[in-house]
Formats: sequence, structure tokens, C-alpha cells
Amino acid sequence: MSTKFGNLKTILAAGVAAAPLLAVAPAPVLAQDESADSREEIVVTARRREENLQDVPVAVSSFNGDELDNLAAIDLTHVQTFTPNITLQTSRSTNTTLTAFIRGVGQQDPVAGFEAGVGIYIDDVYLNRPQAALLDVYDVERIEVLRGPQGTLYGRNTIGGAVKYVTRRLSDEPEARLRLTGGNYGQFDAVGSFNLPLAIDSSIGDLKLGGAVAYLSRNGYGDNLTNGLDNYNKDMLAGRLSLEWEPTSNLSFRVTGDWTDDNSDPKQGHRILAYPGYPVLENVYDTTAGLNNPKQSVVARGISGVAEWQLNENFTLKNILAYRKDETDTPIDFDSLPLVDLDVPAIYNNDQFSEEFQVLYDSDRLHGLVGFYYLDANAVTKFDVILGELGALLSLPGYNAFTSSDVDTETWSIFGDFTYDLTDSLSVSFGGRYTSDDRTISLQRETYLGGYSETFGGAPRAPIATAANLDATQNFTDFSPRASITWEINPDHTVYASYAQGFKGGSFDPRCGANAAPDLNGNGTAGDYDDQVEFCSFEPEDITTYELGWKNSLWGGRFRSSLAAFYSDYKNVQIPGSVGIDTNNDGINDSFAGVTTNAAKATLYGLEVEGTAILTEDMFDQGDSVAYQFSLGYIHPEFDEFIGRTGANISDQVVFQNTPKITAFSQLTYSKPMGLFGRDGDASVYTSVSYRSLTHQFNYPIPALDQPEYALLNAGIYWTASDGGLKLSVHGTNLTDQRYIVAGYDFVSAVPELGNSPLGLTGVLTSFYGDPRRFMGTIEVAF
Repeated sequence: MSTKFGNLKTILAAGVAAAPLLAVAPAPVLAQDESADSREEIVVTARRREENLQDVPVAVSSFNGDELDNLAAIDLTHVQTFTPNITLQTSRSTNTTLTAFIRGVGQQDPVAGFEAGVGIYIDDVYLNRPQAALLDVYDVERIEVLRGPQGTLYGRNTIGGAVKYVTRRLSDEPEARLRLTGGNYGQFDAVGSFNLPLAIDSSIGDLKLGGAVAYLSRNGYGDNLTNGLDNYNKDMLAGRLSLEWEPTSNLSFRVTGDWTDDNSDPKQGHRILAYPGYPVLENVYDTTAGLNNPKQSVVARGISGVAEWQLNENFTLKNILAYRKDETDTPIDFDSLPLVDLDVPAIYNNDQFSEEFQVLYDSDRLHGLVGFYYLDANAVTKFDVILGELGALLSLPGYNAFTSSDVDTETWSIFGDFTYDLTDSLSVSFGGRYTSDDRTISLQRETYLGGYSETFGGAPRAPIATAANLDATQNFTDFSPRASITWEINPDHTVYASYAQGFKGGSFDPRCGANAAPDLNGNGTAGDYDDQVEFCSFEPEDITTYELGWKNSLWGGRFRSSLAAFYSDYKNVQIPGSVGIDTNNDGINDSFAGVTTNAAKATLYGLEVEGTAILTEDMFDQGDSVAYQFSLGYIHPEFDEFIGRTGANISDQVVFQNTPKITAFSQLTYSKPMGLFGRDGDASVYTSVSYRSLTHQFNYPIPALDQPEYALLNAGIYWTASDGGLKLSVHGTNLTDQRYIVAGYDFVSAVPELGNSPLGLTGVLTSFYGDPRRFMGTIEVAF
């Protein structure tokens, strides 16, 4: 399934060995300039205030928009290539739902009721659900990746870390840009942006309008051999519009709206197991899935307003107000056959309102902020589980288990974080956040004879069984502290030690078979209301992380690196699972129910290093350079305890999902001044290799689905005019055309201790793959 590399040394050496053929472009590993004083120029907002990257006692990587563009980074999933100990993948049968893990912590299931372990932010606005969270890279100023728990400053659901997508701010000069990209698989992308100052230094102050529109398209990597649709295609229209007003030098307002319309065909899986009449397909991007109801569609909208008022040289007030809404309709054919064996039409509707108020303080020695945060969100998931083959076996007109899960979240928190400079070189930071989290669920699970439910166009009819009819509320509270000490040994060396906690919200299992609840409160009556609430709910999980870091700049800035070592104590780990159930007592599983528990605790420790080096200058020509950039992540994730369904500790039988032990990136660039079309400019040629070790898809080994170690080779060349008015580039990705699994479904394995049992009659084991070899060329013009 992939080309194997015997050890990591081979991987890193591959980038160097390719240098004589293709030297490399500056990768955005640390977002560092090549000049000796570049640390003063690299600004991040990892601690919710602008700071020098080298001074932040957090493992943070920052990639600016130009660097991402130079490496043909199309969406957020490409960030995992450059960043250690992180997984960002498209969630199975979608283009826009994100699966995110950092340092072994995340969430794979996108159904309402399950919370993310990695926070995704657009301009400091938290995205409460993973649908429409896989953001395409356009009109971006930078992307920041914060590794480790960020509970104090970013709140719930950031126990693994946070990814911040910061959009480009408007300038005082009028400008328009057009970027066109074409590539194999019929790729055609067009991105247009503009910046229009409406008033500068006028009686109303500064008023600016700007925005961008992106049309992103390509044909499928494969075909649906049943209905003729493309498989893995893309057809997306997105845009962003911003209005910025600065009536005075110390008061500003920014209003931003964005939208995404994804009209791609449904992405269906590749069957790993043959079934009579349906052999395993040769092209892993082809499928024979028959389900196409509802029509695949993703629509997302958002608006936010940010106000900042600098009261004086010490105090600034900031307010962030936002509303977002997204709707996803998707036909998920688990069995990927024309047969109706395990078909799941689904609808996800989400909306959220958030308010955040901050008071920032800055003086000679004390810097920090206090704030209040409020979120009111609703997530509705509705889906059928249609078991047509089972219905035929039982001589029934069909079999359908319908689920509707309506989850409300109302949460508020107060937080503070301050840094005090004890001396010019030694500082301490401390902070804390208190959160109150109310979760409410309205859950209905019903079994019908026949096909689609009424929600998906089926005829109205009465259910033959009810597995759940539950309305319940739970409240969870948490206090997340953090502390750190930073020592700037000299301007070139900074070390830090930090302690941080975070938590992921408790909730209700959206697939829970509430009516099957045992007598949990000991009153002698099984399945009463209190039993159902306890049976269907699960507690928050929490993590405590200790981290040591070293950030340095050597040899006049020619070599820069950042190193972090961490140790995490991970408790009350939420383990989602599902179990086949027999609703009519005929001895055959005809539905499944969720069984999420706080069954585990774990220890995770590891090491991360990122760096950039200027190897040579003026070697072949005046002004040329060879740069080398790299990242390496190692993590040892181990369950200390994992209580199975029978009460036994099965920690020696389970694994961490979406967490390769080793991730690595290595890249070389050759750059030189070069004129083109009568214009001065700079050209760069690069090659890079990225590596990921064995990756498990679920918490138990599945040899057919788990992805063995693999490496991806990329290369490209780009030229930029000195005046910024023209840019040309050609890129190739996955040049060795690897086939690597990024997600899958398993309804074949029987793992009773985990609550897993087979469902469907055709052997449902399907896989989804990363991008094949791709070539693309881009021209960008500024007006």
C-alpha cells in the first residue's frame, strides 16, 4: 500500500539526497525569516495578545499565507505535513468535515453530542462543530498551530491544542489580485481578492472594504461505477467580505462575513472485502456505492464583529461577537455496494452564537488579560440506518433504524492570563479559566419497516420499536489553570517550563439506546429516567501537561530551531463505541446503539523539534542561497487503564487512533534573484519529503484499515516579481503516487470488550484515501 522506508534517518536523508536535482523552498515550519533580527518581526497571538514567537512559552508553529501558497497548501489538511505530532484529515465521506488530533488527543466522530479535542478558530471565533471546519487556504494572513492543552485561554475542547486561521487584514492602499490554478484531474481554481480604502485620514477616520471569492474545482480521482458520479471530486464556491473602520487612532471596528457552498458529489468508500458479484476494485478511488439520497450539499455562513478600544497606554478593551450556521446533507453508503445493506442518509444542522469580552493590560513588567466568554449553540443530527439485505433475509419490506439527536450547548467562562517580568530576562506566567457547561439533548431512536424515514422522503408510518425517547440536561464545571517560567538566557536562547490543564466537555451519546438502560441507581427498576440519563451521558475528560522548551537562534540567525518535550496525564478518556442490538429478539442484530464511557486513562510523552538553516549564500551566484528546513515529532501514547464492557482492564489490547508515533518533514530550497519578462524577481526550487509511521484508524488494531508507515515526496518551482505584481509557480505533490488510508469504517470486527459487533450482511469494511499524485500550475497577478 505504500513505499516503506526502513528508518527515519532514510527519510530525512531523502530530502538532502534530492538537493542536486531540486533544491528547496522555505517551508513554513517555524515561519522564521532569514535575517538575524527576524524574531522581532514574527508576531503570533497564541496567548490572545500579540507577542514575539520566540518569547511565547508554548509549542506553537506559525505559517504565513505566502509560505503556504509557495508549498501549494490547498486546505488545512496540508498543515499536518509540516507540523509535528498533528493529524488533520478529511472526515471520511466529506470534503469539508475535519478530523483533528494533536499529541494523541482529538475526536473522530462528527455526530452531534461528541465534542472536539482540538479547537478550530477563525479570527478568534471558535467553531463548535467539525462540519464545514476544513477550511480552504485563501485570503489568509497566517495559520497558527498550538500544541498541548489551551484550556485557560481557549476554553473547552482544546485539550489537544488549537488551530487558528487568521484572515488577511486590509491595508491603506487599493489593490486587486487574481490567482488562477490549473492541474491534473481537471483542477481549476480561481481566487479573486480586493482591498478598497473608502476613506483614509478623513473626518470619519479610516474606512476600508475588502474581500475574496474562491471557486475551487476538480474532477474525481475515481468514479462511482453504479450511478456515474465522480468520486473524490470538488465543486466549491466560497467567499469572505470585511469592513474595517477606525474612527480614531485608538478605536477600531471590524465586521467580517464568510460563506461556503460545497456542491461536490458524495465521496464514497473503497470496499476492502469482496462480496459475491462484487470483487474488490482495482482503483481505490472507485466505488460501487448506490446511495444518493439526500443530494450531497454543504452550506456554511458566518458573521463576526470585533471592536477594540485602547483606553490609554496600559488598558485596551476588546469584544468579539459572532454567529455561524452550517447545513450538511450527505448520503453515507457504509457498504459501498449497489445493495442496500448498510445505508445511512444523514443531515447535520448546526448554529452558534458567541460573545467574548476582554480587558488587556500592558505595562513595563506586567502583561495580560482577563475576559468573559459565552456560547449558545445547537447541533442537530438526523440519520437512517437502512438494512435492506437484513429485511430481505427476514422477508420484510426493509428495515430502518432512525435517529434524531438535538443537542443544545450553553456555556460561559471567566478567564485570565498574565505574564510578569521578574527581570529583563526572567518572567513568570500564570492563568486560569472557570467554565460552566450546560448540555441538553432531545434524542429519538425508532425502528421502522420499509426504507427511508419520513425525514428522507419515505412514507409516514408508525415505528415498530422505540429504542430512545429522552429529553435530558447535564451541567459540567471545570477550572483549568496554567503556569510557566521563561528565561531568556541571551537574545539567541530562550528556555521555558510550563504546566497546563484542559478539558473536553461531557455530553450525551447521540446514538444511545436509552430504553435498554440497566438499573444503575439501584432502586430495583431498570430503565427509569435517572437510569437512562446516567446510561446515555458521559463525563468530561481532562489532561494535565508538563512541557520544557528551548527556542534558539545560532550563527547570526543562520540556524533557528524550537524544541519541546512534553509529558501528559490524560484522564477520564471518552471512548465512543457502538454495539449491534436486536430490537425484536429474533437473534439478529437489526440496529446499533452508542456506548460512550469514560473508560480509560493514559500517559503520553514525546518530543518535537522544528528548525530552519541557511546552508550556503552566494554559492553559485550573487544573492543565491540554499536553505534546509525540518520538523520531527515523536510521541509515546499508552493507555494505563482501559476498562472494557465486562469490567476487565484491556489496556494491553487497545491503541491510540490517528496518532503515528513518528512524524517528520525535511525540505531543501535553492533561491536566487532572477529577472523574468523584463521584471526583477526571485526564483526558488524545492523538494520535500514528509513521513508518518503506522497509524491506527480506531482504538483497536485493524490490519486491513491501519495505514503502515509511508512517505510523500513533493517538489516545485516558483518565481515572484520584486514588486509583488506577478507570481508564477508549478508544483507536484505525492510524486511517487502513494496510496495511503486516512479513514475508514469497520462493521466486521467483533470486539465485545469495546462494544463493537458486526452489522450488515455483506462484510462492511471500507476505506478512504489521501490524494494521489497531483500536478498544478498557478499564475497570480496584482493590479
